[in-house]
Amino acid sequence: MVSRHLVDPELLSFLDSFPPFELSDAALPAIRKWISEMSPSPDPVMMTRGLMERVVVPTTEMSPGIPIVIFRPAMASSPLPAILHMHGGGYVFGAPEGDAAKHLGMVAELDCVIVSVDYRLAPETRFPGPLEDCYAALKFLHEHAAELGVDRTRIAVSGDSAGGGLAAALALLARDRGEVKLVFQHLIYPMLDDRTCVGDLPNPYAGEFLWTRHHNIFGWVSLLGAAPGSDGVSPYAAAARAQDLSGLPPAYISVGALDLFLEEDTTYARRLLRAGVAVELHVYPGAYHGFDFVKGAAVSDRARQDSLSSLRHALRI
Repeated sequence: MVSRHLVDPELLSFLDSFPPFELSDAALPAIRKWISEMSPSPDPVMMTRGLMERVVVPTTEMSPGIPIVIFRPAMASSPLPAILHMHGGGYVFGAPEGDAAKHLGMVAELDCVIVSVDYRLAPETRFPGPLEDCYAALKFLHEHAAELGVDRTRIAVSGDSAGGGLAAALALLARDRGEVKLVFQHLIYPMLDDRTCVGDLPNPYAGEFLWTRHHNIFGWVSLLGAAPGSDGVSPYAAAARAQDLSGLPPAYISVGALDLFLEEDTTYARRLLRAGVAVELHVYPGAYHGFDFVKGAAVSDRARQDSLSSLRHALRI
């Protein structure tokens, strides 16, 4: 292994316990089942800190009825700020319930509402389907803010990995359609650029663990229905393709130094800054993709606290 010696020692045991997996059309159903089964469920104590409700956003022309999961504090006064969240999973697996334990803790700590979108997955639904699902959920949150106990002037978008890619694309789409004004985009190791799949790895020490170049190619092909790096890929599919990043909401971007997405994420942060967008960027040494899920590692704890602090500040503006 080229980069194992660079991994934070506190992250090695999780890395060694995580079974390698290959992504393919044939393997995808089993992987989805495995991911669902390994996702942590909220414990009884956590369930007392917040409320969790699954509802369906009404059908729009571009998107069928989309399930969302609403998380809110058990005790709170309204209206509250809100976060529209998109789960990770390379655009091909995952579900809002996989983040339930985390979100129940977040709504209690941040005194906010989180709406997590159960967007349709690729390859069964290709771009623009998943993004339109997220936009439908955003419009629903904005238009029904009063009945949801939400302050429509304090809505942020958030996501990790593929969900971060959707969040960044959603910020672009919301800016361009002009129907919903966002206050923040919260991007955790976002999957932003299909061109990372093309040619050699952009960094010889990044992308060796958990989410590899092989996984990335499968995810992008599944979403796009075409080879990654092709001409004409929409910036709403891969936000790094956008030529104009001006007028976007302030951003928080975090990524591990060993993550496949390191180069595309830091480049996007730099481009946002050059477009006049406020950006808080964190690169965590010794960290691979998904490292913040590792309990007890100091770098993971620090990343989670940095993430919460950014949201706490953004949602109180």
